[in-house]
Amino acid sequence: MATNLPAPAAALLNEIEAWAGAGVLRRLDAAFAAFALELDPSAAPETVLAAALVAHLEGLGHGCLDLDDLLADGAALLGWAAPAAVRLQATLRALPRSADAWRAVLRSSPLVALDEPGAAGASGSPLVLRGSRLYLRRLWACERVIAEQVHARNAGTEAVDTAAARHWLDRLFAPAPPSAEAAFDWQKAACAIALRGRLTVVTGGPGTGKTHTAARLLALLFALEADPARLRVALAAPTGKAAGRLEQSIRHALAELGPALEGHALGAAGLAARIGSARTLHALLGARPDTRRFAFDAANPLPLDLLLVDEASMIHLEMMAALLAALAPGARLVLLGDRDQLASVEAGAVLGDLCRGAEQGRYSAATGAYLAATTGRPPPAAALGDGPALAQQTVMLRHSHRFGGPIGALARAANAGDAAAAAALLRAGGSGGPIDPFPSTGAAGSTGPTGSAGSNGPTPPPAPGAAPARIVGAELLWLEAAPPAAAVELALAGRAGAEGGYRSYLELIARRSGPMDAEAHAAWARRVLEAFERFRLLCALREGKWGAAGLNLAVERALAAARLIAPRGPWYEGRPVMVTRNDAGLGVFNGDIGIVLRPPDPAAPLRLYLLEGAGLRSVGVSRLGHASTAFALTVHKAQGSEFEHTALVLPAQASRVLTRELVYTGITRARRAFTLVSGRGAALAEALASRTRRSSGLVQRLAQGDADPG
Repeated sequence: MATNLPAPAAALLNEIEAWAGAGVLRRLDAAFAAFALELDPSAAPETVLAAALVAHLEGLGHGCLDLDDLLADGAALLGWAAPAAVRLQATLRALPRSADAWRAVLRSSPLVALDEPGAAGASGSPLVLRGSRLYLRRLWACERVIAEQVHARNAGTEAVDTAAARHWLDRLFAPAPPSAEAAFDWQKAACAIALRGRLTVVTGGPGTGKTHTAARLLALLFALEADPARLRVALAAPTGKAAGRLEQSIRHALAELGPALEGHALGAAGLAARIGSARTLHALLGARPDTRRFAFDAANPLPLDLLLVDEASMIHLEMMAALLAALAPGARLVLLGDRDQLASVEAGAVLGDLCRGAEQGRYSAATGAYLAATTGRPPPAAALGDGPALAQQTVMLRHSHRFGGPIGALARAANAGDAAAAAALLRAGGSGGPIDPFPSTGAAGSTGPTGSAGSNGPTPPPAPGAAPARIVGAELLWLEAAPPAAAVELALAGRAGAEGGYRSYLELIARRSGPMDAEAHAAWARRVLEAFERFRLLCALREGKWGAAGLNLAVERALAAARLIAPRGPWYEGRPVMVTRNDAGLGVFNGDIGIVLRPPDPAAPLRLYLLEGAGLRSVGVSRLGHASTAFALTVHKAQGSEFEHTALVLPAQASRVLTRELVYTGITRARRAFTLVSGRGAALAEALASRTRRSSGLVQRLAQGDADPG
């Protein structure tokens, strides 16, 4: 801590450290405030407090500190409840109450650089002020790079042979139905839009055909390329699981095209071979240990003509800036993602900022004419307008081909924040009526000798106030006001209408006997991994008995009590593992999930096996330094994945992480069955009433067309 501080600064720093001691700030945030005072012992209290809060907001996913929001309702911005909220308001009342006064103080501080015309720049200063937004310099630089790159890539349009494009689009897409409402094919439009730009954003909910569209775009680009053998293409996603799903989806969609590719320069098989395997963004950019820098950057760009990235909602500010900077100016980038899903764990909500207003279209007359020429139909009149250049390269897919039943209806209700409709769907009797969700044990929450839900031991009465469990077409179930043990019971063997749980994959492991040849072992390992992927327990929290950490331990104990696993140490056969840190040397990256299995020779040491598209890879467990058990995952960690049966756990206690986006993302991880386990009946309504809010200046930069005011 800085010494010989003025009394106001010393008192404020003591208050900041008290907040850190109470757990409402991180120790890192308090340390950053102390660091600011070491750099400038005469720093005003506003500057010191702003330094602590801007660091704290980065940890909450915000790109900056908006002074107007802080002064309007600082406790709401930070997510603080009493007594910390009361102390924060008392601290703010002792300081100037206008944003203008705060700006004046910050503008005069040597700790703060100014991002405005005529300013000297931000080098050397830890903080940057742009208007009423205060940034950590690193995040300010990332936001600036993104804005500059987006403007540069949207500065003009590429020349397109519209007749040739129309020919191939008509072959690649089925004829549109005759009704006026359904006549315009947004998937077809997305391909046409991507032909003429160096940055295209395609957003849409689950089942709207984003990867279906991407496969046809790839076929279209190769068909129109003068020398297709020279076209360099790559597929990527933020996590290994998402990359694997992208690759599988693209290959499946290409195989389905069949006759549509007759006369194509490469054909389906040639296209699949030219596209290659999908990779994580870290692997694509060349992540290196112990540094934020990548092997590929502006000075050493990726050797690509087209990069297609799925699950773009998971990309944070720093990664998006690195990705855009590493692409050559002439390369095309296509971003696919659902803007309504949870934003990245780290700072920023970049896809949401890029897609702002996508549902309105706002296509210019020139864009409308281009779409009519290439797709055969003009866009709906409601989609025309005077949107900026980015809007002309953004397409929202609107029709879900997969989610038409109860899960889709529940996802739409959650996304609209309609708690009454969501609760009605979950509680509706449907064809099943009230059911016993756990017929093998009699009730949710039965506990064995381990204290976790299991298949033995006494069955307690239902939780007080619990609503009767009901099912809709075997797809939806709400265990309302249930204990955490109900989630453990689901993990053991599933529930009526969605049997299996983790028992399915563990029984496959148990049935193996003796050594196997490499081919048979690979086929068996794939079956085990595919069986594991049919169910997942998702949590809103990381810690506690309702969080991923607590439920992982409870599930592990219950499976051991049922003799489905035999954990005699941290590594045991059947343990599902998530890699938690990138290790390019091992070829594993943060978010990769696999199962610990015996190799072909069962006497050999255990290895972690992971699915990689159509292939399989493994690494010795003794080499894995950063990994965690993955029976239960946070919803954030499950993005980019889908499971036949998904169980979402909402805790009994209120939490700022319970939001509409979290519930929507959890629901849309389910393909065939969804179960909600909530510690309180009110948790669902409270979550759907709360929207994720992230402070950002990117939307303003993009709207102004002013990436570099200095």
